[in-house]
Amino acid sequence: MSFVHRYAQDTSRPTLRSAGGDLARRALAPAVGLWAVIVGLGTLIRGPLDDLPTEDTLNAELAADRTPTMDQVTALWSNVGATLFIIVTCLLVIALVWWRTKEWWLAVVPGIAVSVQAAVFVTAAAVVGRERPSVEKLDEAPPTSSFPSGHVGASTAFYLTLALLSRRIANPTLRWLATAVCLLVPVLVAYARLYRGMHHLTDVLVGVLNGVVCAGLAWHYLRRREPRTSRGRARAAAAR
Repeated sequence: MSFVHRYAQDTSRPTLRSAGGDLARRALAPAVGLWAVIVGLGTLIRGPLDDLPTEDTLNAELAADRTPTMDQVTALWSNVGATLFIIVTCLLVIALVWWRTKEWWLAVVPGIAVSVQAAVFVTAAAVVGRERPSVEKLDEAPPTSSFPSGHVGASTAFYLTLALLSRRIANPTLRWLATAVCLLVPVLVAYARLYRGMHHLTDVLVGVLNGVVCAGLAWHYLRRREPRTSRGRARAAAAR
């Protein structure tokens, strides 16, 4: 079964109980392992690697090269990954996908990705407790620590699931355009958070890791089966 088209290849309706069990086993349990990896990386950076002082050079260079125009542009990019924006947009996407497909088990995927990512990020940040870069910050610092980046993790998890959902768009041009935009947004958010002095490079990179893994876990949370009938195989082929 194709990972990307798994929900098109099997549209059978799960029960709430079976979906909940799948969610616990296939997304939440692996997320604990992801959390351990992220905390381990953060502990390594904070301890034996002495907080990676070489990263300060990049932050200082970006701060020195700031311009009024890029200050405004990166403020917009950064806000695309902000908590409130992600939550509101995610709820709208869930409602839209549910309305269009009548498949609640598919519609909740972005919500699962964002929620699991947030749980990993908040708890890992509390344990690691890394300070933010020692440059002028263009945004108000949230109460969480610098590692990993929550903006980058949330935007990666959310927009990557949107990229996967966009593969169901019938029009090829619109499908590829939507996919490209969804993949570009987390890159812009990551750059903005570095430019605006809110994160070190490794904070951003591990934020991407968190988002990618959580998007994958969310997309794979529900068991799907290969189509067995000719009609099911035809539908699966059309989805590609």
